Amino acid sequence: MESLLSPSSSPNPFFSSPSTFVSNQSVPNPRPILPLLHRAKPRFEPLCCTMSHASETDTKPKETKLWGGRFEESVTDIVEKFTESISFDKQLYKHDIMGSKAHASMLAKQGLISVSDRDIILQGLDEIERRIEAGDFVWRTDREDVHMNIEAALTDLVGEPAKKLHTARSRNDQVLTDFRLWCRDAIDRIVASVRHLQVALLDRDAGRLLDCRARLNFCPLGACALAGTGLPIDRFMTSDSLGFTAPMRNSIDAVSDRDFVLEFLSANSIIAIHLSRLGEEWVLWASEEFGFITPSDSVSTGSSIMPQKKNPDPMELVRGKSARVIGDLVTLLTLCKGLPLAYNRDLQEDKEPTFDSVKTIIGMLEVSAEFAQNITFNGEKIQKALPAGYLDATTLADYLGLPFRTSHDIVGRAVALCVSKNCQLQDLSLDLLKSLNPVFDNDVYEFLGVENAVKKFSSYGSTGSACVADQLGYWITKLEINQTSLH
Repeated sequence: MESLLSPSSSPNPFFSSPSTFVSNQSVPNPRPILPLLHRAKPRFEPLCCTMSHASETDTKPKETKLWGGRFEESVTDIVEKFTESISFDKQLYKHDIMGSKAHASMLAKQGLISVSDRDIILQGLDEIERRIEAGDFVWRTDREDVHMNIEAALTDLVGEPAKKLHTARSRNDQVLTDFRLWCRDAIDRIVASVRHLQVALLDRDAGRLLDCRARLNFCPLGACALAGTGLPIDRFMTSDSLGFTAPMRNSIDAVSDRDFVLEFLSANSIIAIHLSRLGEEWVLWASEEFGFITPSDSVSTGSSIMPQKKNPDPMELVRGKSARVIGDLVTLLTLCKGLPLAYNRDLQEDKEPTFDSVKTIIGMLEVSAEFAQNITFNGEKIQKALPAGYLDATTLADYLGLPFRTSHDIVGRAVALCVSKNCQLQDLSLDLLKSLNPVFDNDVYEFLGVENAVKKFSSYGSTGSACVADQLGYWITKLEINQTSLH
């Protein structure tokens, strides 16, 4: 086994610090899986094969909860159905297994479980992950959540050693560890999608996400329910094993904090707004009235009643789906606004809006990049539309070199003259311009017309042709774009 913990994702160009994982140097290679598991139990048993989800047709008695020692009766079916989270938090399985492997390795190093038990647990978790990914693992509603499903399945699989895994750990710190690991991976996926869009357009949202990633990258594991533990655990070992920067300093904050996910969903909402505004521009520009861009057939749809229609539907949906992402953030903000410290069951509701936000924003980014790479700009139509509105009026005011309010008045009168003559500023004769102010001379025509006006914008970051070329060069270098791929 080359590594007990698999990296959460491949490196991305914006965040290059590699995660640290438990390696063969810190944990000896375990003995082959079959002898180990044979010692624990005589054979592999089917995992969770009795039922997939609780239903009215289930006839077998309910399993005793792992936390049920003090309870004399089972929860009702209605309560069980209302409180379960396995229907959505099962997608945390990989991160739950990562955290459990790190925790088991730490417990063995600290002498809280034996090396033999650790090896059995690690091999059992590997087998569970294999079965989940092969589709052979049945998630049980009566086991409530991803943590209890995996732990109970591990107990079914390897027996007594599995019961030691939860030493010095609560579902409170466990779920926060899983959730932070999941969000960290999700940020890396979104940043990769942002980079894809940047190649097509250029954007600044990646930095905001990476700031969020850095702030969330602290480990809550070991905080237990909220107060920590009296057992001699090593929180720094588990933190390092899972690629976190450090353990969280305050155990109460560790299990109650949702700032990291609020910040994450806020960054997603800002991206969604940017994409929605971009979508609005493109929908408008693709309309018959503007005609500035023509989407290719591969990113367009037709109308069921109007045969002539060619709709930029992907960007209309991007515009619409931004509401979902914003709504996910509002859900989380509302969820957290009145909660006392520390962990409260209300916080189970933080997963679904987060999962939805990530899925939606990645889809929006991907389709926006696809759309951007499949449109044609109609240069001739844009060129004809540009003179409308006297875009060179401000450049003309700069030319005069007079106090700006004086120049503003003179150019305003020049525009009024053009309106009366139904012409452009560059069409006015020098005599007419001099009648407005004697400062005008022959060189004024170097400032008039759209192309001349654009060339005159030269301040840093401006829309002048040279400045835009500099900005493109900067991003091509930063994103390591092969310029031949842009043509």
